[in-house]
Amino acid sequence: MSETSGKPPVPPAKPSAADFEQVAAQGESKVAAFDASHRGGLASLQHFLHANPTMVPVLVLAVSVAVFGLMLGSRFFSPQTLNFILQQVTIVGIIGVAQTLVIVTAGIDLSVGAIMVLSSVVMGQFAVNLGLPTPLAIVCGLAVGLGCGCINGFLVAKLKLPPFIVTLGTWSIFLAANFIYSANETIRARDIGEAAPLLQFFGTTFRLFGATFTYGAVLMVALVVVVFYILNNTAWGRHVYALGDDADAARLSGISTTRTLISVYAVAGLICGLAGWALIGRIGSVSPTSGQEANIQSITAVVIGGTSLFGGRGSVFGTLIGALIVGVFAMGLRIWGTDPQWTQLTVGALIILSVAADQWIRKVSA
Repeated sequence: MSETSGKPPVPPAKPSAADFEQVAAQGESKVAAFDASHRGGLASLQHFLHANPTMVPVLVLAVSVAVFGLMLGSRFFSPQTLNFILQQVTIVGIIGVAQTLVIVTAGIDLSVGAIMVLSSVVMGQFAVNLGLPTPLAIVCGLAVGLGCGCINGFLVAKLKLPPFIVTLGTWSIFLAANFIYSANETIRARDIGEAAPLLQFFGTTFRLFGATFTYGAVLMVALVVVVFYILNNTAWGRHVYALGDDADAARLSGISTTRTLISVYAVAGLICGLAGWALIGRIGSVSPTSGQEANIQSITAVVIGGTSLFGGRGSVFGTLIGALIVGVFAMGLRIWGTDPQWTQLTVGALIILSVAADQWIRKVSA
């Protein structure tokens, strides 16, 4: 018998947590290496765009600017052209921010244009015809926008009505209220300039680097930056994305989906009120018939900007770029001397291509 036969066998050492982590890391690295080596160029592009959806409109904008620049030369690359493009997209860009918030929740708001015009009419009527202090009139107009948004949010979140049907109905109601209250009369720019020049503030221009800009364009950019920060760096923003991605999962994780959805429509209404103030500065007057196509134009900017109509994905920066794409096409084709209908045809094609690209990107393999 050997000397060690009388000793009990030594049990093998138990693996530590570090050993498990090392094995898991090795397995993950092998899987990652396998996936990367077998992923083709098209699949890699699909994964990249899925992780960076804003890159699609950025590429489209860059190509559009390059093409029109080559065709038109200095007629396109001029400070005056840049000023015209920014003025053209200011209102659409502001309304597009409101529309982005709603579409990220997998909804849609067809009443944004009507809320904007109603808010501008209230500001003008209160300041010019009723003689209220202009700041108070502006606050009242913003409150109208906020109230209209709360109505939309209550009907969608509390009564569980489809957003398309709700906002289609409120679009008609808000538009009718606008015509009834204003008696379909326009408040002239001269009257506003004499009684309430603050209403025209966002139409005021200033020069920078040889180009002329309006404070309305500054408002649009500032609003995009603020909303982008809120969506990406606050709990409310994360709740909004979670709600659009999967409402049931968001509810099970403890998010108050009803409250979040109402707040989204309320904030969208408030932004539409700001757009109403900017609209007065843009056209100089208060017209109940202005902004009739703002709802369609805002949806166009949002879709071309890469925000998914199915919710959960999108960026207000993408919406701004989408609005700029439409502005670049409109201005480039106008300088080129084409019929205005070609702009509508091009924008329509861009919408279809954007939705098709979104569908393709969403099918990315896990």
